[in-house]
Amino acid sequence: MKQYIKKIILAAVITGAIVFSGCSKADTVNYTFNTEPGIAPAYPDASFAVMSDIHVYSAELGSSGEAFEKIMSSDRKLLLDSIDLLDFAIDQIIASQVEFVIIPGDITKDGEIINHMIAAQRLKKLTDANIGVYVVPGNHDVNCPDAERYLGDKTEPVPAASEEDFARIYSDFGYNAALMRDTNSLSYVAEPVSGLWLLAIDAVRHRENVSGVPAIVSGRITQESADWIYTVLLEAKRNNKAVMAVMHHAFIEHWKGQSKLHPKYIVQDFANFSSFLASWNVRVGFSGHYHAQDITRADFNGRFLYDIMTGSLVTAPCPIRYVNIRNNAMDVRSDFIIDKIHPGTDFAQNAHAFVKRTVMLEAASVLRGYWVSEKDIAIITDAVGDAFAAHYAGDENPALRPHLDKSKLGLWGRFILSQQQYALDGLWEDLPPADNNVSIRLN
Repeated sequence: MKQYIKKIILAAVITGAIVFSGCSKADTVNYTFNTEPGIAPAYPDASFAVMSDIHVYSAELGSSGEAFEKIMSSDRKLLLDSIDLLDFAIDQIIASQVEFVIIPGDITKDGEIINHMIAAQRLKKLTDANIGVYVVPGNHDVNCPDAERYLGDKTEPVPAASEEDFARIYSDFGYNAALMRDTNSLSYVAEPVSGLWLLAIDAVRHRENVSGVPAIVSGRITQESADWIYTVLLEAKRNNKAVMAVMHHAFIEHWKGQSKLHPKYIVQDFANFSSFLASWNVRVGFSGHYHAQDITRADFNGRFLYDIMTGSLVTAPCPIRYVNIRNNAMDVRSDFIIDKIHPGTDFAQNAHAFVKRTVMLEAASVLRGYWVSEKDIAIITDAVGDAFAAHYAGDENPALRPHLDKSKLGLWGRFILSQQQYALDGLWEDLPPADNNVSIRLN
């Protein structure tokens, strides 16, 4: 009994450390809210595509060996298929005849120059077809200390993109078209179609990354960038421009409890930041980072913000979103290329199995830290894998949720599961509206 109590205390301490690892008082930002009622400008007609977290990876950096296999066993990305998936997606987008494309960050595996150059080369095919491209960086893109080559059981550093490199490499994909740029980040604003401003927000903490330490995953808005965003939104109001935003990190929670389990995937102080944007009539934001297909909405004193999160192009089901704005309504359609790229093969089936397996391996590693038995780990991680796979695909259906027989768990396994039950329940509850195909009003 004493050993059981000791485990409970240690688990509570560990859980507390995880839950309370969010922002500190030093991170508090003062936002300038719009308090004038006014009439929001109508969104002009537009058609565009969204693909996120494309994680381009060149096999020249290694495709086998102990070091590479270690990375692959803890990652749900189809890295070795990333270039093929991107090429296929680009061909699909060109055939759709959209006007522009939005990419909410994580363009490369870990910011390697070679991978950025490959990505830019591929994206040029879109601009050559007169389709605009607008990117923002993700936590895997700039000043990334994890840029490596894999050599057997060892790794060695390779050149990673600096802030200046990123803006230069993607100069034709947003930065040359910028109406205004933030000198304190890689944020900018562009006008992809007349009357519509795209506020491209860099919330990545790449300036804080340190060599030899893993890249910072969380995102935040600095006071300087918040002030710059205010000037953009004020200028948009003066010029009667409709504004939509794009950012790597989520603007709001996408399932109940996400900010408790995974705060690093939502921008810090998200409630205030989203309310700030909504006060200036920003009705929609596009995000990535979490590799999930999910759309949700937050309401603030009569104003609202939709966060349209797009799953990773290299994580099954490998989605592309197609968006049409007509008569101040936004129609969103999702296309999953996992079922199209290699017809007549088991590629899609294997990709879906790979996602669940890697999620289960990651969950098992965490559970071992809580001294859960291997028998209980197998049962719990199977449920975790199903929950995340459902969330990645979007439009989660609780009726399809496999039953988890808690009676098969030991006493300690049941206790640990009880501490994380909110996550399984939250992932299976699909907050409105629909995630993949939906029409939303922008007024």
